[in-house]
Amino acid sequence: MAKKLNLNIEIVTYDSLDELSKEDQELLRLAEEATFKSYAPYSNFNVGAALILENGEIVTGNNQENAAYPSGMCAERSAIYWAGGQYPDQTIKTIAIAARKGEEKTFIPISPCGSCRQAMLEYEVKQESPIRLLMKGEKDIYELQSISDLLPFKFTQKDLFE
Repeated sequence: MAKKLNLNIEIVTYDSLDELSKEDQELLRLAEEATFKSYAPYSNFNVGAALILENGEIVTGNNQENAAYPSGMCAERSAIYWAGGQYPDQTIKTIAIAARKGEEKTFIPISPCGSCRQAMLEYEVKQESPIRLLMKGEKDIYELQSISDLLPFKFTQKDLFE
């Protein structure tokens, strides 16, 4: 007999940066700043990410495109891989994402692509604690408490070894 599953994902929305902690405000500011350093001549879509580690260190990343499209790298993975390489024993607490089109200075809230979701989930599983996600728009800011919320039917190392 068929069963119906209900998935409940809590997303908190904020109307203003003032509603966030100073730490979150700074992360979002750095994510916005990182969009201006992206290399996106093909998509003209600039994405920046900033994450904070348990030790207080902040790492930023941005999208880097390539004429051979699959060779590019998203902002979220740029930041998370740098953090993993430089601070392998540090827990990632929060990652903030900002995006804008072309030369516009208006930010739009975007959700990470599937590859970034999977990469961030890997670190969440590895560190055995959730990674908060902040997505910045001009009017709305979205907060999720865990990357797992983006992948309710996730694929992890447990699927490989259990």
